[in-house]
Amino acid sequence: MNSPVQSVNPDTVFSETNAIIKNDDGSFLIDVRRGESSQSVGLRLEKAGLIKSRFFWDLICRLDNEFIKTGTYRLELPASPVNIYRLLVSGKEVLHKVTIPEGVTLRKMAGYFEDAGICSAENFLLAARNPEIINQYGISGESMEGYLFPDTYFFPAEFPAERVVKTLVDNLFGKLEKINPQIHIMSPKEISDKVILASIIEREYRVSDEASVMAGVFTNRLGSNMALQSCATVEYIITEIQGKPHPNVIYFSDLEILNPYNTYIYRGLPPGPISAPGIVALTAAMFPEKTEFLYFRLTDPASGRHYFSVSYDEHISAGQLITKSQF
Repeated sequence: MNSPVQSVNPDTVFSETNAIIKNDDGSFLIDVRRGESSQSVGLRLEKAGLIKSRFFWDLICRLDNEFIKTGTYRLELPASPVNIYRLLVSGKEVLHKVTIPEGVTLRKMAGYFEDAGICSAENFLLAARNPEIINQYGISGESMEGYLFPDTYFFPAEFPAERVVKTLVDNLFGKLEKINPQIHIMSPKEISDKVILASIIEREYRVSDEASVMAGVFTNRLGSNMALQSCATVEYIITEIQGKPHPNVIYFSDLEILNPYNTYIYRGLPPGPISAPGIVALTAAMFPEKTEFLYFRLTDPASGRHYFSVSYDEHISAGQLITKSQF
């Protein structure tokens, strides 16, 4: 007996709640939840209009010894119930790997997902700037810059950008809870300040054991009402706000750019994060090292080591010694 090939009613509604989503190309993403029975999947397929009768579906499942497997599957129509069943028992998810490096900006992150074939950069940025998603996580600001955790991910091709973004921000808050189990008693403002600080540290440190010292320096400067004076924030203005190429050198004129992200002019933290911080930077921001240092400068470009100092005179003297040692 030939199983009926199903066509979908164009008025059928597909939703994330039903875990069946229609892609722009007419294909579908079907989520099989962990521990879900074949009967439950059949009911969802019927409601979505992908099969005509779940009773025929149940018959197929009873006659076969295979079990459907947890995962996300891409279904192309037309497809019979038998073909859909074979897809879900195969375990052959269409997954694309993408590795997001620490310290990248939202715009660059969008490019990684587009290059991996997971979602377009445009849709990714739209999702990351969606007020509903931002408000859902209690994030201040107009985007989720800094709140999407850099990691290695596996997603199906042409996955909904909203779900990609939610996966990354869920990962961030999961990591924050492991770093500091007391995060649940922190206010949204306190968490935001930590993420912003971590995003700056991420772009400043090169040796992991110096990250918490840098966090201490920035914390001391904030406590003394001093400007943070982070070149990384000026670079962010140039590349992400002004849309210019990454500068090889920061000039004095750059330090005078009138923008709230310019920590040479405006005291306190910038309005939002400037990069995607990783574990080291997030941990440093949560637990800054307690010192009296107020300054640091790069002393060894090869190793990435910095010199930390308490006074401005010491900071200047360190720079002069470094200059002399180069000749």
